[in-house]
Amino acid sequence: MAGRLPACVVDCGTGYTKLGYAGNTEPQFIMPSCIAIKESAKVGDQAQRRMMKGVDDLDFFIGDEAIDKPSYATKWPIRHGIVEDWDLMERFMEQIIFKKKPPAESGSGMCNQLL
Repeated sequence: MAGRLPACVVDCGTGYTKLGYAGNTEPQFIMPSCIAIKESAKVGDQAQRRMMKGVDDLDFFIGDEAIDKPSYATKWPIRHGIVEDWDLMERFMEQIIFKKKPPAESGSGMCNQLL
């Protein structure tokens, strides 16, 4: 149909996440699938992080920016192709969708690989 915008495609892998539009020959963004968070000595695991909500919840970086933050704990929410930390993955995806999405309006949806 004429006037229809292409779908935005996000491919989250263990090492890298790729972002672009369906039909393009290559993605517009390729970034490491990591997230850097401020982490206190007491708050290291997923269950404890869930209890600590607030301003620190917004203090994080993704991709290359995450790797460049030595004072932050760098986490990789996907291991061997499986999401192991959905809380961190949610933050990661929010950043991709709202800040890194290619500059054209398109609908959003999410699909997971069939096992």
